[in-house]
Amino acid sequence: MEAEIQAFIAYLHNVRKISPNTEMSYRRDLLKVRDYLKGQGVEDVRKITSTNLNSYVLYLEKNRFSAATISRNIASLKTFYHFLFREGLVASDVAETLHAPKVEKKPPEILSAGEAVKLLEQPGGDTPKEIRDKAMLELLYATGIRVSELISLKLCDINLQMDYLVCRDEDRERVIPFGNQARAALARYLDAARPQMTQKTGSDCLFVNCQGQPMSRQGFWKLIKYYAGKAGIAGDITPHTLRHSFAAHLMEKGADLRSVQEMLGHSDMNTTQVYASRNYSRIKEVYAKAHPRQ
Repeated sequence: MEAEIQAFIAYLHNVRKISPNTEMSYRRDLLKVRDYLKGQGVEDVRKITSTNLNSYVLYLEKNRFSAATISRNIASLKTFYHFLFREGLVASDVAETLHAPKVEKKPPEILSAGEAVKLLEQPGGDTPKEIRDKAMLELLYATGIRVSELISLKLCDINLQMDYLVCRDEDRERVIPFGNQARAALARYLDAARPQMTQKTGSDCLFVNCQGQPMSRQGFWKLIKYYAGKAGIAGDITPHTLRHSFAAHLMEKGADLRSVQEMLGHSDMNTTQVYASRNYSRIKEVYAKAHPRQ
């Protein structure tokens, strides 16, 4: 099965040109299946049956993996077997009959405007690291970009004169404005911190670590956890929390759904609709408290 997984990953990388994180996710899911089936004495993809794959799904359920994790694993298997069948590496698509469990959609975790400000104010020191951290947090909240997009930004993607950045996806790009606070934090970082951090590497990445290398997702994840704790913000705060908060706060202030969709880079309006629904719930709550004919 190892050779087929490698061929599939090469196809995703060279033909589909998926992001490195998605590629890693596929690889991780398929290697887990490989290890499970190897333990069952099945290593040849041509001998794997739908019963084997259903047995793996039951194994995930018995070990209390979340519905979202199980659904992702099934999606990985379906895509893998579709590739194998199309390439003639298997006689039939045995993953076709797998059914994903229903995933309960939880409302996104959103900071209040006060909490967001408190979080952004935490890195207030003069060290290059704190100046960088301040710029990263301000820019993430100002634009709503994904953390993968934030750490992939290059110097040429930022326009401080016109206050916007260019965010490049696999096959498209979008222009996102940012405000005075983010511009000031960025300008300070570019002037007072980044030159010190990149003097040995000459990196063209916008944000770098203390060794002058590109920032990692894990590094930024730890960063935001640290400042959330320092701000006394309860709950599971992640980089995506600032993205959700950006969208929700725009909607609360009257931004139209289409503009928010474009800034977030959502291909489907329904994905953005969750923020409008949240705003409607808040309006109903205000109405119920304020209207005299309740």
